[in-house]
Amino acid sequence: MDESGGSGQPLSGDGGTDDRDADREHPGTPRCSGGTEHPQQSEGNVARPEHTQETASTADTANTADTANTAGAPKAADSAAADRAPAAGPAGMDTSRAASGEYPGPPDGAGTGGPPPEPIGTTTPPPGKPGPPRKQGPGGGILMGRPFGVPVYVAPSWFLVAALITWVFGGQLERVLPELGAARYLVSLFFAVAFYGSVLIHELAHTVAALRFHLPVRRIQLQFFGGVSEIEKESETPGREFTLAFVGPLLSLVLSAVFYAVLQIVEPGTVPGVLLAGLMASNLIVAVFNLLPGLPLDGGRMLRAVVWKISGKPMTGTVAAAWVGRALAVAVLVGLPLLTQTGALGSRAADTTGMDTLTNALLAAILAAIIWTGAGNSLRMARLREHLPELRARSLTRRAVPVQSDTPLSEALRRANEAGARALVVVDPQGGPLAVVRESAIVGIPEHRRPWVPVSGLAQELTDGMRVSAELAGEELLDVLRTTPATEYLVVEATGEIYGVLSAADVERAFVKAMARPS
Repeated sequence: MDESGGSGQPLSGDGGTDDRDADREHPGTPRCSGGTEHPQQSEGNVARPEHTQETASTADTANTADTANTAGAPKAADSAAADRAPAAGPAGMDTSRAASGEYPGPPDGAGTGGPPPEPIGTTTPPPGKPGPPRKQGPGGGILMGRPFGVPVYVAPSWFLVAALITWVFGGQLERVLPELGAARYLVSLFFAVAFYGSVLIHELAHTVAALRFHLPVRRIQLQFFGGVSEIEKESETPGREFTLAFVGPLLSLVLSAVFYAVLQIVEPGTVPGVLLAGLMASNLIVAVFNLLPGLPLDGGRMLRAVVWKISGKPMTGTVAAAWVGRALAVAVLVGLPLLTQTGALGSRAADTTGMDTLTNALLAAILAAIIWTGAGNSLRMARLREHLPELRARSLTRRAVPVQSDTPLSEALRRANEAGARALVVVDPQGGPLAVVRESAIVGIPEHRRPWVPVSGLAQELTDGMRVSAELAGEELLDVLRTTPATEYLVVEATGEIYGVLSAADVERAFVKAMARPS
């Protein structure tokens, strides 16, 4: 989440301050007190609000919001992002509270606990540009098409894998079809493209099943070691979870059977025969590998669904499948080189060279690392989903006071001090909200300049997306903040009455604290 501001120290003087000095932002964090040079008004320290809330300073948690399904490689960790949009507050706001100088705001004791926060404008915002978790952009490589309305991208890493497959398969063709000469690499490149075409069909099976269950799919990406289907919501039942995971390996098995059937009518020892045999074997390997019962593989998701069904708790299923996935990673790291060395995978041990041994060990290490990391990510994403309901707009909202656009910053902060508020809302003469004052901008104004700086210059104009319902919580809340990135949001009741101001930094800090707690 991503906005920041500087701060400055107050300067003493008798009115002869150089204009350049007055405009310069000095390092440091000012206290929230007004400049004493103003002839008419002064300002005391803003008191801590009566409610407390959690805030955070991490960047971009959107990638925490995808469910990834892979073919030919481990699956990325599951995550969720709600596709429901909350109703924004009615256009006609109830401004009856504006005349009293304070919006109702959170009740005493609201919030998620912890020490009282610092007064508004007294703490330096975290580095970067504060903002809510954002969805990952539509990029991710070269756009190849939109089957079923879902964009398909080819990641740059695919070209590396395609080159590797072309080189390895070309070496095999040299032994089987030596008469091809250099043309064997062209045939090998065709095999690499056809193999990833099979991976795409595997991913489309996941996509079609997800769309049938009304689960939005953000994109499909072909990348190193396979493909990924990014599904934005978690399955609602273990049965759907099992089906969604199983259709990918099932279709790979079907493809392997189709290639085998066609192989029976093709003359062996020819280019078509070798290609069909390679595609049959590769699809069989993809299916068997993905059926291994450990996250983040399809088989791990199937195991998760079974344990979820038996225990009635999705988190229990995730924990079981993730630990099986970690055990599987260790087995791959140790077992794959041993099986290759002993000839158990088809090649004779006597034909295995030192380079082959090194290549197999490197491949095993990469696969084991991907599986181990994916299992850990699955656990983290499950913990995220478990704690997301703790993020409630109502409990994280800051109490706010309304001010006119021409109100000096020092006077606005004085009113916030008297009301025990931590946010400022700019209103029109009738009390209707126009903008919210950015805390990062307040921090960047030195104390001696605050009596001459109007709040309008530090405010962000309200848009429809910046009016947040006080009833929002969990995934719905994060989804709304991602849709309209901002540093502060106006929180409204269902009746349209203003409740207060929600800071994106508060949501981030609460998010991080929730993730840090054990399940």
